[in-house]
This record gives sequence, structure tokens and C-alpha cells, in this order.
Amino acid sequence: MGKQEFLLPARPQATSADKRPKWNTIVLLASVSALLWKGFRHVDVKLLDSPTTAPICPQVPALSPQTHKHLLADIESEYVTDDFKSRVVEWLGGAIQIPTQIYDDMKDVGNDSRWDNFGKFHSYLEDAFPLVHDRLEVTKINTYGLVYRWEGSDASLKPLLLMAHQDVVPVQEDTLSQWVNPPFSGYFDGEFLWGRGTCDDKHGLIGILVTLETLLKHGYKPTRTIFLASGFDEEISGHFGARRIANHFLSTYGENYFAMLVDEGPTLTKAFGARVAALGVSEKGYANVQVSVASPGGHSSVPPTHTSIGLLALVLVHLEENPEPAHLTRTSPLYKLYQCQAEHSPNFPEKLKKALRKSLHSDKALKTAEKLLFASEGGDVNRIYLSTTQAIDLVGGGVKVNALPELAWGVINHRITTDSSLNATHSSIIDKLIPIARELQLDFEAFGSSVSTELDPAGQLTLSHFGDDDLEPAPVSPTDSSPYQLLAGTIRGIWETGRGKYSEEPFIVASGIMPASTDTKHFRKLTPHVFRYNHLGTEDMRPLKSQPQNGGKHSVNEAIRIDGYRDQIRFFTHLILNADEANLSLRIS
Repeated sequence: MGKQEFLLPARPQATSADKRPKWNTIVLLASVSALLWKGFRHVDVKLLDSPTTAPICPQVPALSPQTHKHLLADIESEYVTDDFKSRVVEWLGGAIQIPTQIYDDMKDVGNDSRWDNFGKFHSYLEDAFPLVHDRLEVTKINTYGLVYRWEGSDASLKPLLLMAHQDVVPVQEDTLSQWVNPPFSGYFDGEFLWGRGTCDDKHGLIGILVTLETLLKHGYKPTRTIFLASGFDEEISGHFGARRIANHFLSTYGENYFAMLVDEGPTLTKAFGARVAALGVSEKGYANVQVSVASPGGHSSVPPTHTSIGLLALVLVHLEENPEPAHLTRTSPLYKLYQCQAEHSPNFPEKLKKALRKSLHSDKALKTAEKLLFASEGGDVNRIYLSTTQAIDLVGGGVKVNALPELAWGVINHRITTDSSLNATHSSIIDKLIPIARELQLDFEAFGSSVSTELDPAGQLTLSHFGDDDLEPAPVSPTDSSPYQLLAGTIRGIWETGRGKYSEEPFIVASGIMPASTDTKHFRKLTPHVFRYNHLGTEDMRPLKSQPQNGGKHSVNEAIRIDGYRDQIRFFTHLILNADEANLSLRIS
């Protein structure tokens, strides 16, 4: 084919009349230009950028298995039976009855009898899920870490990794009377199953094992290899369990071995008239800082104005009165979440919606959106999610009632926002404490370096690391990828064929963050596609109206609604089958 020329239309020749100046037109154009120039002087320069034509928060369509649709139909028909519901109650209830509690001072495995319950738990799992333990390869890491491998028929496909942990936080003895049903009873009242671990995170582990057992029962043979990794000390940062498992994977398979990873995370929430599934594409960092105050001892009959405990109290109160500010930024995964809510939620505040739209190109509008966001429904929660939080969780000091304490200390737990860092967090604490250290006449040392000294110090203020758990915020998993599309489409498919089937509630799937720290922190080298999500609604974890929306997680009266839990099992089933058919190496343009 020869060279193709693109010709412009011929310009008509001007007549003598056309060549005469049209003064009225010129005057009009000059006036308009002046007005426009006057207006532009007051417009945010960034608004002059060409507006994007891309849709805001397009929603991934529902995804359902096609190759295995007949198999799925058989499984789904089983899931809705009363017999299956009874077995779910038995499976999860039996797991709850074994108190796999974990404590901050746990010694190495083999040197602490408190680990023994995990051996009993493993025996229970072997009895409860015979097909899984007979047909899958099971490897134990550091005695109690569990790795299940279901070999797929196509070794060229990167495996799917599912995760859930076995351990639970302890139940305080003095709270036992507050439990409606005993915390390790696994009691089922006909709607809710009660006990520690029902929501965090034995429901996840049992849900995956139920799925695997059911798929094996129905003769399913995967194309893509499936892994289940289960640590046993997630509640104390996973150094004995998940970290060892991750190191095993790295040494055995190498970096970026998995196509994607799905672990516990945010649940379905309700906001502005819509149901929202916010996938945890990142999670906050973590830093424990010990604040210590040392001062001269002596007899309590001749006390100074402030003892070391009093000085510590003033320091801690000062920190609490000066929390880290919360800011809405375009780089936060939550910014995309709010844009999605503005686009799809029927009751979203109109002023906030307009500010968010303009904030795509205007820093001034971004500040306005931030202010409106914190003043809107759920504003306090948004503020927490968008800031580095601090919680004073431990204090100590003094040895006798008539002796002045020579040392007092407290430990502050920080959850570092995804836009910040460990260094920024440490620097902020130091900056906040410099003025009060001077006011109280305390020498100030932070993390091994002298910050300030006093001529006649009343004591010594020291900041130090507590433990070795400091962690940077997690990298943000890409949302323009096939693993994200697979997960989002699976979630929508579960909603539309489950509890959302007869609901008029708009359903939104968007990126979000995990405000806490999960075992995924040890797996960052194994895949860039790390997601944290639980397909449970807030109503599934709230047996009492007086409870907060997260139910009894880490508190009293933890319980799970079994009908909602069946949707969690459906989620794992659909995810495995969808992943088997998906090309998870694609990048979505």
C-alpha cells in the first residue's frame, strides 16, 4: 500500500468585504479575554491541567468459574444444606475448644510448655480433615508451622498462597464473667458460634481447610498449585511461625515464587448507603518505643515535686495530647477508596464528593476534602486510618510504697501510616519531647544519642526500641494487575450470588489498608501481590448490640454468625477455582 496523504480542506478565498475589520467582534473578544484573565488569576493552577477522561473507580465485573462451573454448582448445593451448616459448626467449634493462646513472653519452641496446645490442635485438624492430610503434602516448620501443598498439573503456573494463623490472643481471667458464653466453649446458640478465635483467625484457617476438604471430596484436581501456610504466633509478630515459613519458601523456591497471597484483613462494611469491600493492598508499619524516666531515689517522706513516675506521666500525657496529624494524600490507597465511595455511594455528602473530584488536580481541594472527610460519617475512623497512631500499652515503675522510684517506664505502640516511615515516626516523637524535657529539666537521650542536656537535671528521659518488631509500612500491591482483578471479581461474584442477591444495596470493591500488622509482613519478597481480606460483614461479628463493629476481636464475647461464615467458605472456594482459570501474569492497562 502506498504512502497515504492526509489533506486539509481547502481554505476559501476571502472577499474584499471579508477583509474589512469587524470592530464590534474585536471589542467583544477583547472584553471576554480581559474577564477570563481576571478569573484565571484566582484559579488553582493545577486545575488548568487537562482533565482525565478515564472513568473514576470502574468496578470489576463479577467473576465466576467456567471450566469448573458444574463442579461448583454441586458444591454450592451442598453448602446451603442444614447438614453442611451443622458440620461447619462442629469443625469451627472443635477448633475453638483448643485454647491456642499466645503470650508476649513465649520462649523458644521446645522450651515452653505453653506451646503444647498446638500439638493438640494439629491432632484435631488431622482428625477433622482426613482427605486434606491424606492427599496433600504437609510440612511442619519449627514444629507447629503448617504448610499444605496441593500440586497442580501445570508447573509453569505460579502458585496461589492462602494464609491464616492458628494462635489467639489470651483471655484475661478477670473478664471471664463478662462473656455471655465461655471463651473456649465453641458454643452455638443457633445463630452465633462463640469463642476466642471465631473472628481472629481460626475462622480463616478452618474456612480454607473446609474448602480444600470439600474440593477433594468432589474430585477436583487443580491446574495451579495451591499452598496454605499457617503460622502459630501471629499475635506476637510471627517470629517463630510465619517468619520461619517465609524463610523456608525463600530457600526452597526463591523470590517472587507465588502469583498472589491472600491473608486475613478488612471485612465488608457499610457506609453512605453502600456496602464496601476494601481490599487491604497495604498495611501500616509498626514501632514499639520505650519511654523511661530515671530520677534520684530516697525516702517517700521527703519527696520531690515529681517522682520518676510523675515525670513519666507528664511525658506520656504530653504525647497523648499531641498525636500525629492525619492527612489525606493521593498516594494513600484510602484516597482511591474515598473516590470510589464518592462515585458509587448514594448517600455520599455532595460537598465532599465535589471536593474529592476537584482534588484529583487541586491541592487546595485536597485540603478541603480532608477537612470534610474528618467531619463526615465515620470521620474518627478515617482519621485513625490516615494517621500514625500511638497507644500506651505498658507501664511500670517502683518497688515499694515508701521508697521513691528510681525508674519508671512505659511502652508506646505505633501503627505507622502508609505515607510515613520508621525514621519519620522516631523523629516526630523526639521533636515532641524536646520542649517538655526542657520544661521538666530532664537530660534527654533518644535511641542511643544525646538530644539535650540540663545544667542541673532533675532526671534522665530516655527513648529506646522495645523488642525487635519495628517494621516499615508494607509496599502497596498494584491494583492494575490481574491478581487484583481476580480477587475483586471473585468478591463481587460472591456478593451477587450470596447475601447481595436480593439486596438493593450498592456494592463497591476498592483498595484499602490493613491498620494492624499481619503475618504477610514476612512474605514481601515472595510476591508483590499481597492482599488482606475477610469476606465477613460487620453484622457477622457482632452478637451483642452493645459491641463495637469489630465484635469481640481481642476482647470479650468474640463470636461469628454461621450463615455469614458460609459466605466466607464460598469465597475461598470461588477464589481457588477462579485462580485455576486465570492468567495471573497479566497487567491490566
